[in-house]
Amino acid sequence: MREGQGLASGTTRTMPRVRAALLLLALGSYAGPAAGDPPPAAGRSVALFSIAKSENKNQVQFVVRVDERCAPVGTAPVSAYWRLLEKGPTQTAPILPREVRAYGLASQEFVQTARSGEVHAVLKALPDRPLIITTSNGSDGVCRALVTTTIAGAPSHLFNVYVHLKWNGVDYLLLQGWSMDGSRVVREKVGST
Repeated sequence: MREGQGLASGTTRTMPRVRAALLLLALGSYAGPAAGDPPPAAGRSVALFSIAKSENKNQVQFVVRVDERCAPVGTAPVSAYWRLLEKGPTQTAPILPREVRAYGLASQEFVQTARSGEVHAVLKALPDRPLIITTSNGSDGVCRALVTTTIAGAPSHLFNVYVHLKWNGVDYLLLQGWSMDGSRVVREKVGST
């Protein structure tokens, strides 16, 4: 069973906007034909951050496609796919069209910079937390990427969104990232009741 199968959605009419967004993040289903972006080709993408849930070990992995100089490629270089860790460490599947509203991007825009470029993106489930994705070529020749957003009121480098579920939807999200200087992990609970 994949993320969220069998969850009761409850009514969103009386829920505040953030609770409705959290609920959308929790809903997903494995049934139906596979569609959406497949996992990117090896060596041409860099991991950004993941979304994990309390329900099982499966995760949504976000990546950015890069060229040989580690610059983002194309007008929509950021994509996501399932890492089916319940089935094995290398098992993947595309995000289904009906899962895009919970796990997809509301927008992404490539912005040219003096060094190479960055991507400005927004998750559909967290529209008030814009993401700035920067890529670079390390001294070892390995491409790297950082996702900067606000966590606990300060700019931080996002690495994980953990979704804690309750019987009728989402209890809370836990945003996790590194402080800008990389010295400590920063966490923020969003939507806790």
